[in-house]
Amino acid sequence: MVSLRFLLCFLLFLASSVYATIVSHDGRAITIDGHRRVLLSGSIHYPRSTPEMWPDLIRKGKEGGLDAIETYVFWNAHEPTRRQYDFSGNLDLIRFLKTIQDEKLYGVLRIGPYVCAEWNYGGFPVWLHNMPDMEFRTTNKAFMNEMQNFTTMIVDMVKKEKLFASQGGPIILAQIENEYGNVIGSYGETGKAYIQWCANMAQSLDIGVPWIMCQQDDAPQPMLNTCNGYYCDNFEPNNAKTPKMWTENWTGWYKNWGGKNPHRTTEDVAFAVARFFQKGGTFQNYYMYHGGTNFDRTSGGPYITTSYDYDAPIDEFGNLNQPKYGHLKQLHDILHSMEKTLTYGNVSTIDFGNFASATIYKTEERSSCFFGNVNETSDATINFQGETYVVPTWSVSILPDCKTEVYNTAKVCLFCYIQLLRIAINTQTSVMVKKPNEAEDEPSNLKWSWRPENMDNFLLKGKGESTMRQLFDQKIVSNDQSDYLWYMTTLNLKEEDPVLGKNMSLRINSTAHVLHAFVNGKHVENGKFHYVFEQEAKFNPGDNVISLLSITVGLPNYGAFFENVPAGITGPVFIIGRNGDETIVKDLSAHKWSYKTDLRGFENQLFSSESPSKWSGDSVPFNRTMTWYKTTFKAPLGSEPVVVDLLGLGKGTAWINGNNIGRYWPAFLSTEDGCSAECNYRGAYYAEKCQTNCGEPTQRWYHIPRSFLNPKGDNKLVLFEEIGGNPSFVNFQTIGVGGVCANVYEKNVLELSCDGRPISAIKFASFGNPRGNCGSFEKGTCEASKDVVDILTAECVGKEKCSVNVSTEKFGAPECNVATRSLAVEALC
Repeated sequence: MVSLRFLLCFLLFLASSVYATIVSHDGRAITIDGHRRVLLSGSIHYPRSTPEMWPDLIRKGKEGGLDAIETYVFWNAHEPTRRQYDFSGNLDLIRFLKTIQDEKLYGVLRIGPYVCAEWNYGGFPVWLHNMPDMEFRTTNKAFMNEMQNFTTMIVDMVKKEKLFASQGGPIILAQIENEYGNVIGSYGETGKAYIQWCANMAQSLDIGVPWIMCQQDDAPQPMLNTCNGYYCDNFEPNNAKTPKMWTENWTGWYKNWGGKNPHRTTEDVAFAVARFFQKGGTFQNYYMYHGGTNFDRTSGGPYITTSYDYDAPIDEFGNLNQPKYGHLKQLHDILHSMEKTLTYGNVSTIDFGNFASATIYKTEERSSCFFGNVNETSDATINFQGETYVVPTWSVSILPDCKTEVYNTAKVCLFCYIQLLRIAINTQTSVMVKKPNEAEDEPSNLKWSWRPENMDNFLLKGKGESTMRQLFDQKIVSNDQSDYLWYMTTLNLKEEDPVLGKNMSLRINSTAHVLHAFVNGKHVENGKFHYVFEQEAKFNPGDNVISLLSITVGLPNYGAFFENVPAGITGPVFIIGRNGDETIVKDLSAHKWSYKTDLRGFENQLFSSESPSKWSGDSVPFNRTMTWYKTTFKAPLGSEPVVVDLLGLGKGTAWINGNNIGRYWPAFLSTEDGCSAECNYRGAYYAEKCQTNCGEPTQRWYHIPRSFLNPKGDNKLVLFEEIGGNPSFVNFQTIGVGGVCANVYEKNVLELSCDGRPISAIKFASFGNPRGNCGSFEKGTCEASKDVVDILTAECVGKEKCSVNVSTEKFGAPECNVATRSLAVEALC
């Protein structure tokens, strides 16, 4: 007789087998339940948004044609103190993965746990660095134990919730380590042994889906090695059974304080994707699809901005970045329509010369073609199967039936309806605008109160929490619990000391990201990273208190041995006296130094709604260093994303209702050179290409998630200003689509959408041969016989979206004959 226990186990096995997804691979593609797949994925990092934003972001990813959402796992966020874990709020990894599952998308879980990601310390907790005999990312027993502990914990959490595909969940791939191949040479033979250990450790966790290693040409089997970069069409896996996979297609670039706005054109991103699939790729992930915000102290660097917009298809605030989002959606739909041909078809190529080529995928049912032109200066004319095709410079044309071109990466401003594929192609250019806060009873000028940061103990007494006769790296002392660390010493000078005189200075060899120096309570000066700071200072006979405030602006996140890059004041520190031709140097490095982590205002949580501290509303000072400011405001009306304009302030930190929205630094301007009004998409992209915002603050507007706001009552903004600024210019705005543009060829369908808002007016419309670009359209030499503006006003105004056939029947025949007629439209939202 079969036992009851056996029967129950058998039924459980059957139940799990029914819902399990089998993920495997061959040299052509990732296979899911036995079917080879074309997979489009996008990176959305859960800590860079809020749980309230996740459903909308992931839904927009799905609507944009993605199959999967990718995220890193951030060790230092989840284990800020050893063996003390945090998965609350926007760190709720499981909730994020389940949100992906709710949208019936796949997940790609990049555990690392080194992530880079322009994230503070590359995702490593600083307590790890401070453990005895610690070395990162090598065969160091202490490091491997901690890495395995965290990785195993994450895997166990995900298994418990049955979120791996092998359990019926969404996760089809997991990653161990990250871009180690870029630095492995610096670690020698121990680096090779370490990467083998990583592979063995990961495989032992038995997750039932493949593991990947990006940028790791020597990835041990069965790890799948993948490519990261702007272009990966020439990447070849290290094993015949590994499909060609691209884990990071950089859709833009990040910003540094003092840097300009980077921009990677829509045409170039689409070109890179199409070229990758033309040359045999079957899995591609956008880094980033939504960049988001580096809230609190999470940005890396040093000097990475609070905004992590990345010029991604979905912008920092959650709005669609058009035309990039729409143009890529078209590409995704077309690639999906060719999935079977791309993953099972026989492949052949034709080289037409002058950097032009055709790639043909052929099955018994159909053939699909890519025509690629990698020439940076001239179009290519291709003769193929008795037909002539023109492929623009630096572009790829796609012909799903090898006859009709339905997509070209360089043709962005076309709205078409492709009957062949039944794909509505709707790429519009959206014009984003910021609007003032229109909340009821909101005063035009905010009412401010203030209080100084209490620094007397540090400036006048030099008293800290610990004392040592050595200058230590800031990471060792503060454990990265704060950006701020005081280094203080008292120097007794006798009247006859030769260093005393009228011409004296303080010289500091510093690796502080920002340094404020005080002598006897007087602010001497401030400076920035990796420099020799020297400034005149007045010293007196007797005791002199030297107080140095070291400030970090994100710890390094990339490179071999990056964990050992010093931060703070590691010395030496000198007093310099000059008497005529004689220079006397007094080294203070081995003096008794007192240390104090953080500032009083942070410790007393002046930013908290419950803080009982007293504030003054009288004679609010401007341009005062080390000052706290507070005001209240009404939440802007509506549902559009909210930003705060901090122009006029210097450098500091901002809180909304106790939520830290990140560091601000509008006083840090980019240089005047390096920007251009024109941006040529042709040719390989690099981070300095197509930059804008020269001579302006690197970041002026800061994101306030709606979930941080009280929609009905008062909201509190608190600022800690380090270097001096004027808060009277601070204001709140909403950001959304202010207008949309399109340029549509005849016999196609115009589709306009204001992303949930009504179309309010048709600013410009012309059918014939209009010229110009969005915002600067103008009529050409031919114009339709009917009033195009009136027709579109009747069809579209008052609606959230509209569709109009572009034809002479609709708009009337233009007055002269032109080979190609088009409709140019600019609408207001």
